Amino acid sequence: MNDNDIVIEAWNTVLFEKFLRFKHLLVAGLAAHSDEVLSRHPFPPGARVLDVGCGFGDSTLRIAQEVGPRGEAVGTDCASNFITVCEQDARANGIANASFFVADSQSDDLRGPYDHAFARFGTMFFMMPGAALRNVRKSLKPGGVFTQIVWRKREENPWIHDAEMCVRAIVPVVSHEESGQVHCGPGPFSMAGPDMVSAMLKAAGFNGISFERFDADICIGRDLNEAVEFAMALGPAGEIIRLAGEQGEKLKPQVTVALRETLGRYVRPNGVWAPSSTWFIRARNPA
Repeated sequence: MNDNDIVIEAWNTVLFEKFLRFKHLLVAGLAAHSDEVLSRHPFPPGARVLDVGCGFGDSTLRIAQEVGPRGEAVGTDCASNFITVCEQDARANGIANASFFVADSQSDDLRGPYDHAFARFGTMFFMMPGAALRNVRKSLKPGGVFTQIVWRKREENPWIHDAEMCVRAIVPVVSHEESGQVHCGPGPFSMAGPDMVSAMLKAAGFNGISFERFDADICIGRDLNEAVEFAMALGPAGEIIRLAGEQGEKLKPQVTVALRETLGRYVRPNGVWAPSSTWFIRARNPA
């Protein structure tokens, strides 16, 4: 099994199960960023749009409604379990111009050509981001724009970074190689540096590259108990605990106490809300 097979297995098994458990938080929280970029840069009616790493497909369905019945939104993800949920939700919502398929965006045929491509937090986990960016560009028509949303630096995302630092102080960090367990790939902050990402996009053949910063508080729990459970399951904090195996499990009571103190500062009457920060990155396939 190669590194990419390991990542795909992770997203199709342990990570999928955790994401499904907290789907309500993830969909609402991540939509704060995708709704904003789609409001600033709407796709035109009739456009055919690729949604890369579509996850639960809520962004794909939003795009399908935006492009209207003459347009099409096509979501793709490497994990078949996510695609099954996408198809179920599209049918339940009666959205006929959204379709989905399983693909590794780094190497598989993405079934272009598309007028535009979109990725909400779908590009940071690629083992070979350069190959994926080239493949996405190849699927675009000349002049087509690829819009990505990625997390900015850790320090600007305390919703996830505070929990990671809290757990690191308690649980020994075990590498993927040491644990022998599946893993998510490079991680949520792998594309936080605009200089590096700009160079990658240029190397992949894009031009007209731009970055826009957007900040928003997102809900990480309907109450403090759920926020702590969310932190211990997902993100870098959850990965540290999982990869530590039995030792991570034994330390969970201590971690819980520390996380309650750390995340308690974000409690509001309507839930636990913490700051988050992203880049909206746009790049054009040359005409």
